[in-house]
Amino acid sequence: MVDLNTATAEELDSVPVLKGHGFEIVRYREERGRFTSLRQLDEVPGLSGKTDGVADQITIADT
Repeated sequence: MVDLNTATAEELDSVPVLKGHGFEIVRYREERGRFTSLRQLDEVPGLSGKTDGVADQITIADT
């Protein structure tokens, strides 16, 4: 499982559904803060409506 709040762009790119979007996810996280819901991935440029099935590959750690 890849943690959405701590993973590097490269680690995020290793998830097939997110491949090529790791940089944008990290940038979103740095600009807006930690993810609190997987639904926020739809707000990342280029990912809206493309994240079906990602919940079994990524997590959001409670910290």
